[in-house]
Amino acid sequence: MSTDTADPPVVLITGCSSGIGLAAAEHMRGLGWTVRPTARKEADLAMLRDKGFEPVALDVMSSDSIRDAVSAVGDRIDGLVNNAGYGQPGALEDLTRDAMRRQFETNVFGLQELTNAVLPKMLERKHGRIVHISSVVGRVALPFLGIYSASKFAVEALADAQRVELRNTGVRVSLVEPGPIVTRFSQNAVGMTASDVNLDGSRFADLYQKELQLRDEPGRTKPFALPPEAVARKIAHALTAPRPKPRYHVTLPATLGALLSRLAPDILIDGILGRELDKRQRC
Repeated sequence: MSTDTADPPVVLITGCSSGIGLAAAEHMRGLGWTVRPTARKEADLAMLRDKGFEPVALDVMSSDSIRDAVSAVGDRIDGLVNNAGYGQPGALEDLTRDAMRRQFETNVFGLQELTNAVLPKMLERKHGRIVHISSVVGRVALPFLGIYSASKFAVEALADAQRVELRNTGVRVSLVEPGPIVTRFSQNAVGMTASDVNLDGSRFADLYQKELQLRDEPGRTKPFALPPEAVARKIAHALTAPRPKPRYHVTLPATLGALLSRLAPDILIDGILGRELDKRQRC
C-alpha cells in the first residue's frame, strides 16, 4: 500500500493478547510496519512490551477507551485490523439478554465505533485499509453458536455496506473469514458456557457437560485447523496488496462454508448441521 511519506506505515491491531492478533502483529512488524497492538489486561500489555511492541490499552466495549486508544496512536493510522472479539456459546433459548448484548457490544458495536474513529484521518489522507476478522460462521450459522454467528453475520453486512460507501476514497475494506484455527478461542468459548449459559433445567444440559469435559482434553484440535500465522498472512495481503480482496477464506472448512452459503439450499445445510448435532449428542 502506498503512503505519502517515507515513514513506515502504521497499523492498529486489536485483540493481540494471543492467537490471531498476536500472530498478525508479529507478521506485520516483520514486513516493516509500525505495529500498535492492543489488549485489555495489564498482563497482556506487559507481555507485548516484552516482545518489543508499543501496545495500546483498549476495551472495545468502552467509547472512552476507543477514543483514548485512537488518540494514543496519533494522527496516522494506515491500517486497522479489527480482531478483538469472542464467541458466546450456548443454545439461543439458554442465553440471557445480557449475554447476547455483550456479544454484540464487543463483536459488532465496538468494532464499528473504532472503525468510525480512525476513518476521518484515512479519508483526509485518501488511503487506508480496514480489515475485519469475521468467521466461517458469519456465512453459515452453527447451532449452539447462534448469537456468535449473528454477530459475525452483522460484521459481514457492515463491511459489505461500508466497502461501497468508501468507493473512490482510497480506503478499502476487507473481511477475513477463518475456519478452525489453533488458538485458545474455542477453549475460552466453551469455558464461558459455565458462567454465561443457563444450565439449570436446559434440555441441552448433557451436551453442555460433554463440551466442558472435552475442553480439558490435552492437545485437542479440530480437523483441518491451521495455525494463526495462516490468518496473519491473509491479513497482510489485505493491508498491502494494490487490490485487496473483499473476502479472504482461511482453512478448507471456511472455503466450503462460503460455497455452501452461496450454492446449497437451506434444507441441505440444515440436514448437514442437524446430523452433526445428533452425532455430538450421542457421543
